[in-house]
Amino acid sequence: MHDLGHTRSANRADHLLQTPDAFVRIPLPQIVNGAAIVHVAPARGARFLEYTAELQEEGALQPVALERFVYVLEGVVHAGGVALGAGGYAYSPAGGDVPVQAAGAARVAVIERPYAPIEGLDSPGFFAGRESAVESEPLNGNPALQMRCLLPADANFDFAVNTMTYQPGAALHMVESHVMEHGLLMLEGGGIYRLSDQWYPVAAGDFIWMAPYCPQWFGALGERPAKYLIYKDWNR
Repeated sequence: MHDLGHTRSANRADHLLQTPDAFVRIPLPQIVNGAAIVHVAPARGARFLEYTAELQEEGALQPVALERFVYVLEGVVHAGGVALGAGGYAYSPAGGDVPVQAAGAARVAVIERPYAPIEGLDSPGFFAGRESAVESEPLNGNPALQMRCLLPADANFDFAVNTMTYQPGAALHMVESHVMEHGLLMLEGGGIYRLSDQWYPVAAGDFIWMAPYCPQWFGALGERPAKYLIYKDWNR
């Protein structure tokens, strides 16, 4: 039922909160047999495009001229000859001829952006992995806050994608403000996010974009861990 115009979604100068009640599904040229929920795009001022692709059986993401990272939320997809289930992910270089094909109905988080080359460094090649196979490490020594870095610690990569898992009550140890921008998709649980001078309750399914230098802080609430997938520009 429509709740008299109420939503937790918010659009501010240096951040965006997009909640599932406000999602709009649209076609994109690179999607076959599916639709996209576009979370943030250059039209909003971001330097990358992030969307959730909802693919039907025989749905696909066609190759694009941009570099692409995909993280499987539900179902199974094939990329570069690798089958990826939930928690599987793949990186495709800019201009790489690597389609993503759904084995059945699937949902995939997708990040696309122009590659930022550096003289003397080669662009990365295709790369695939499973989140569960990546060793987690405590952030700033806090065992209640675990991070998994999904892309190699390699300067050839111009961005990073991590998962962050907070035990109930765990929080970032400081309010961060830095040159990197973020795209953040809540995967599990919830808590409170400070963005600039606003405080927002957030839950699984929400998306947050943070512009460079947006003050940011998160604390997990509830009886289950909170987890999110987070993008940042990196090594540049």
